[in-house]
Amino acid sequence: MDLSRGWIAVVEGLPYILKGVWVTMTVVAGALAVGMILGILLSIAQVYGNRMLRRVIGVYVWFFRGIPLLVLLFLFYFGLLTALEIELSPFTVSIIVLGLISSAYQSQILRGAILSLPEGQLQAARAIGMSDRKAIIFIILPQALRLSIPGWTNEYTIIMKDSAVTYALGVAEIMARANHVASRTYQHFWIYILAGFIFLALTYIGTRLFNLLENRVAIKGYVR
Repeated sequence: MDLSRGWIAVVEGLPYILKGVWVTMTVVAGALAVGMILGILLSIAQVYGNRMLRRVIGVYVWFFRGIPLLVLLFLFYFGLLTALEIELSPFTVSIIVLGLISSAYQSQILRGAILSLPEGQLQAARAIGMSDRKAIIFIILPQALRLSIPGWTNEYTIIMKDSAVTYALGVAEIMARANHVASRTYQHFWIYILAGFIFLALTYIGTRLFNLLENRVAIKGYVR
């Protein structure tokens, strides 16, 4: 193992690999946003929907939690979109697929948060004349979102790690660029160590921001 060659490869390849940070963070942020929007709708439907709707959503959650990410990426990009003759970039497909997977997990995070709230809140809202829709939007959902922040922190770290798999579709994120540099310099060990540290740094920064958000919206004396 040549330390000097490895160091040179790291120094020369770092600017190129760092350009993939923006791509990675965009994929992660996009997937989290898609997952949150769908997750909110799915969780509300699971808690307050009828039996048939709950079963359909249960199948959706089971499907996207049960199939590996790489299989879903290939299934959507090379299978479903090709069959439907829809042209989307690997970047867009990666956000959609990661977002769908995340929505399955986020829906369960939010569902648990909603169920942890006292049932009397919805009944009290009805007693003062509020519709169920307004009560859910203005009373139940804000509390559930606040309680879900620790779960989102964990979901962020998962999506951050999963984003590395998107290089299989040719997305020019951190891992794809690291693999290119490693193949060109033959310093695989040092380049992949570098990529690992970049992922660790991004994970640390993201979790710290989520922790700050959790502390910012925490209600003093409220232990739920």
